[in-house]
Amino acid sequence: METGGEEMSDPETADEAIGGRVRITIDGIESMVPPGTTILEAAQGCGIKIPTLCHHADVHPAGVCRMCLVEVEGQRAFQTACTFSVFQPVRVRTHTPRIRRARKHVLELLLSEHSGDCCSCSKNNNCELQALAAEFGIERRRFGQTMDVQCGKIDSGGYIIRDMNKCVLCRRCVRVCADLQTIGVLGPHGRGDETVIGTFRAGALIETSCIHCGQCVNRCPTGALRVRDDTERVWEAISDPRKHVVIQTAPAPRAAIGEEFGLPAGAALTFELNTALKLCGFDKVFDTNFSADLTIIEEATELLLRLYDALEGGKGGMPLPQFSSCSPGWIKYVERFYPEYLAHVSSAKSPQQMFGALMKTHYARLERVDPADMVTVSLMPCSAKKFECDRPEMRTGAFKDVDISLTTRELARMLKEAGIWLPGLRRSDFDAPFGTATGSGVVFGATGGVTESALRTIFELVIGSPADPDALAGKVSVIRGFDGIKYLEFSLPEEIGRLPALLTRNLDLPFSDWNWIRGAALKFAVYHGIGNAKKVMDDIKGGGRFSKCHFIEFMACPGGCLGGGGQPIPADNTVRARRAAAIYAEDKSYAVRKAHENPAILEIYEKIFKEGPGSEPAHALLHTHYTPRCSSNKP
Repeated sequence: METGGEEMSDPETADEAIGGRVRITIDGIESMVPPGTTILEAAQGCGIKIPTLCHHADVHPAGVCRMCLVEVEGQRAFQTACTFSVFQPVRVRTHTPRIRRARKHVLELLLSEHSGDCCSCSKNNNCELQALAAEFGIERRRFGQTMDVQCGKIDSGGYIIRDMNKCVLCRRCVRVCADLQTIGVLGPHGRGDETVIGTFRAGALIETSCIHCGQCVNRCPTGALRVRDDTERVWEAISDPRKHVVIQTAPAPRAAIGEEFGLPAGAALTFELNTALKLCGFDKVFDTNFSADLTIIEEATELLLRLYDALEGGKGGMPLPQFSSCSPGWIKYVERFYPEYLAHVSSAKSPQQMFGALMKTHYARLERVDPADMVTVSLMPCSAKKFECDRPEMRTGAFKDVDISLTTRELARMLKEAGIWLPGLRRSDFDAPFGTATGSGVVFGATGGVTESALRTIFELVIGSPADPDALAGKVSVIRGFDGIKYLEFSLPEEIGRLPALLTRNLDLPFSDWNWIRGAALKFAVYHGIGNAKKVMDDIKGGGRFSKCHFIEFMACPGGCLGGGGQPIPADNTVRARRAAAIYAEDKSYAVRKAHENPAILEIYEKIFKEGPGSEPAHALLHTHYTPRCSSNKP
């Protein structure tokens, strides 16, 4: 094969494999790799960069963009490095003149189909196509540029905005939706140069089974997909002197927003962000961790009721396992694909919504603010939180609990627009009366965090003596990390304490001691990513291991909230791991790390929900429906 460069010699055959590995020589650099390794992976392992566009570490390789073309000795045609797997010794060249010309030609063809103004694009300066054009020194569109086609190509009616004029047919979104999330609402239509990516019924995305998780947006290399931008609504509210505008910030965005300002992943800016938000004009800045603590108390109480019902005969119609309810993408998924299991979903609202409900009621009374004049904003890592805000059950009286939800990327744009450089700001605390939070709420941001937080509270309430969170983390370490599905059996001790005062407030509780649960072996499961949710749900339908669990934590996004659809781009497991490390480090920085020890939470139950967690007043404000009561053995 002519390569336009140095002639390649035959590979040595005397020492083709060592220790079950295969020899690969790339641009003269030799390495030994496991059989099945792709050329792209081998090149990355020895520091050789091969350009890609359709490839992403989170989805299966497809080789459709052709940007990763390489020459493989013995092959007549170019090969795509992302799909060529090595099972025998090979020699590869990655940057001969022919390869460079071919890649540039491919890139020019892609640019001819990509229309729109880069300066006004949401991915400007973070667009992989734009970056490749700069790397290849493309100064003009050799094959011209197609004009924007409005009809059938712009879908702007939902939470995910699609502009197919910017699509380069890399099919990342298709593979993410079908393979990673197993929903499959996107796919190619037509053939050849008439191919477009759309929904299978060619309708609006919001009319499909889309769960608004935004994972397609996070993998799109161009601006063809983006999350709905609500920043102007927030600016308008801040500028209106009649409006009292408050914002709550979740832990996952605080661990990631520094990436939007050039900091490495894992640089948490929690308290610098408080200062920035005040400079933007927000009247009060609150910590979502506060309501995460509240969620744990309510969700843990519901779990105890379900456990009691199961262990004492199961007469109250409270099925197990109990499913977590914090992830709105997961909630829409179970509603759409497994509606027969809705009774398993906890009735507790998410921390975002609990906070909003308290804002429009308790806080409004304290501050003497008319809820009609209050605008509640949330900073969330999740595009589906916008959908959650609009759900009809997420209202308190005539008012939405949360009016506007911003993603991490949206808030970063707001700060830059206001000329606020976040990393250089002084640190400041959250505002009262909800400024007190715990490390228990912080770990909500990572997969396994909800379960770990619940265990901190359940374990200590039952044994009646202090439990060290770090020692407990060692016992439940299996639920940390990025395994797709995690399983934990946790036995409570025979030595138990008295029912705590927090629970004795609720006179409707069917139990007055812990004798019914002493020594019980509790079973937990944790999943992240909807593809893993499907495996778990199908296992439950078949009566498998997960059907015997007591509690299952479901998060729609890879890595949990820290991998949400509104987080900084790009992200992979390395980035998500660094964000998780920041979250766990922040947890350790708190003096109080258990939800039931939060003095502000205890005050809420003393002043507002006087009948205690799980009571009717608590359900009216903090839950989406009233949980069926379990049978009582009280005299």
